[in-house]
Amino acid sequence: MAGAVGRVTWRARAAWRWRAAWRWRMAWRARWRNDDVAVAGDAAGVVGRMTWLVRVLACATVFVAPLEGYLLQAHGHLAKAPSALLVLAWAVLRVRERRAPEPHPAHVVLAALAVVLLASSAVHAGGAYTADYALRWLPFLVVTVVLIDVAAREVSIRAVLAATVAGAVVAAVGALLGMVAEGQTRAAGPLEDPNDLAYFLVAALPLLVALRHGGRSAAMPGGPTAVLPGATAGGVTKAVVLPAAAAVVLAVGAAATFSRGGALALTAAVAWLLVRRAVPLKALAGGVAALAVLGVAAVLFAGPELDRAVREKTHVAETNVDTRELRWQAAARMVAEHPALGVGPGGFREGYPAASNNAEIDEQTPVAHNMYLEVAAELGVPGFALFVALLALTAVTSERVRRTTTDPLPVVAVQASLIAVVVASTFLSQQYYLPLWSLVAVVAAADLRLRRASDVACAPRDQ
Repeated sequence: MAGAVGRVTWRARAAWRWRAAWRWRMAWRARWRNDDVAVAGDAAGVVGRMTWLVRVLACATVFVAPLEGYLLQAHGHLAKAPSALLVLAWAVLRVRERRAPEPHPAHVVLAALAVVLLASSAVHAGGAYTADYALRWLPFLVVTVVLIDVAAREVSIRAVLAATVAGAVVAAVGALLGMVAEGQTRAAGPLEDPNDLAYFLVAALPLLVALRHGGRSAAMPGGPTAVLPGATAGGVTKAVVLPAAAAVVLAVGAAATFSRGGALALTAAVAWLLVRRAVPLKALAGGVAALAVLGVAAVLFAGPELDRAVREKTHVAETNVDTRELRWQAAARMVAEHPALGVGPGGFREGYPAASNNAEIDEQTPVAHNMYLEVAAELGVPGFALFVALLALTAVTSERVRRTTTDPLPVVAVQASLIAVVVASTFLSQQYYLPLWSLVAVVAAADLRLRRASDVACAPRDQ
């Protein structure tokens, strides 16, 4: 009897111990699940904050591009901070997401161009400007890759274009105020050369078409919605007045630079917009009338200053014709003598006196004032071919996007801006400024967005 009772007691204790162990194990499982949920929630929160930071930095990078001079006055490295932080934040975000950038043909061309750049830099490592100019080239290639990926996913393309225009407007206002306050004859503002300022302003002006146009598309998401019949009058007025005011500021700022290359670039961009019927003739006539009124006011209230500016520009223009011809000839000689890898990044400045037989005694280290010849001279025929291939790829891609998307006007605006960049760069060395690279990135990102939208639309049919 006692043995039976002992066996029952032992079994009861074993059952109790088993139930206690089971409850302990289930409690820990629940705790682990809660910890996993908390960790996942924390990770999602970090990714969300990083995504927001990447959006801000992408817009800040294109916004501060024309304001480089102001930033350099504050600190020598401040102008590079937004793009450096953008690359860092983007890399951290992609590592946390464990996702690589979506491939695009532009990546191949950019990678090949980087290889040629590094090879040319290695061959001419002893050049006085090689290291500095290689470090100017590489960030643009990296930032272009980052902007393609970011604008294809995190940041709406309209936000990138709006930031580009906003930065150009601020630069134009600063330049005009500088003319009034400091008595300058040509508007330069945050940039040393008025021609460079004209480049930024003329490249930004066509993008206003993309910002004022209503409607959404797969390629240009994030655009403004169409104005409905029940929309408020204030909203309509704001949508019309702000782009018009920005257009006048940009046009006046570009005119105040007295840049002939900028004028030709703007003419080509406007012609493209008219051919594509992206700008109504009434709007163009209104803009011309506004500029005419401002021109008359400038003659009436600042006639002597305007006359002095015109005379100085005429003298400078006559000198520029001769000096640019000399520099273009020197660049062509460099290409003929060093066709494989060129004279290295920055090599044009170092080799110009010898290539031109000291044609300019007072200017020994100039730039070529022609982006294409300078790239060919410094990176050789392979680098030039890749550079032109990147421009051609961007043009072809933009046309494909324009034909495919349901809202082609924003793409036409980007095309017009790209035309302005290409034309202006015939007279300027603009490979070291962001508008060219940001337009390449915007077009590639629009193409990726359109592909993704097409894949999503076709997915149910495949099923």
